Amino acid sequence: MTIKLYCFGESGNAYKAALSLELVGLDWEPVYVDFFHGATRTPEYRKLNAMGEVPVMVDGDLTLTQSGVIQDYVVEKSGRLGWTSDAERREILRWILFDNHKNSGVAGPVRFNMNFLPEDKRNTDVNAYLVARHNGAMKVLNSCLDGRDWLVGSGPTIADIANCGYLFYPEPFGFDRTAFPNIDAWLDRIADLAGWKHPYDLMPGSPADRA
Repeated sequence: MTIKLYCFGESGNAYKAALSLELVGLDWEPVYVDFFHGATRTPEYRKLNAMGEVPVMVDGDLTLTQSGVIQDYVVEKSGRLGWTSDAERREILRWILFDNHKNSGVAGPVRFNMNFLPEDKRNTDVNAYLVARHNGAMKVLNSCLDGRDWLVGSGPTIADIANCGYLFYPEPFGFDRTAFPNIDAWLDRIADLAGWKHPYDLMPGSPADRA
């Protein structure tokens, strides 16, 4: 049975789930969610996900929300992008939580504020604060990648896919990958993985579609 992933191209959180599914070669298909026209706020969608968010993964009778949970399921189902020991599993979880709180949890809002909010609603002070916080997190990530190809173990895991979720997007949000050479090289390694696709090629929906 084909896995369905409710998503849209601009969502970095959906990208983490979609890219994980794609890299391990599971049979899946995207279901476009028209976020910018209020699709996640409808009663019908709230029955699918009471949090009103993407991604949502449906595999037969199983419905999962939150990208990290979906990524964990991808590892369980495919046996790939995962851990070889309990210690590695805990380290992967540590990096997923870091991403949620320090990386994507900041990059997502500031990217939205700087690019998708109407200009008269953009607060430059708030955005400057978020950019500074995100760059602080990128310094940590860059340092932890010093001398390492991947965040956990000797190969790519969902820890890497979680933390790259917003970093391939072209819209400006205060992140310059060239300022972080270890991150820059790491993103190149991820993009060289068999099956990798840019978020706007992997999921339906992009700013160009709405222009």
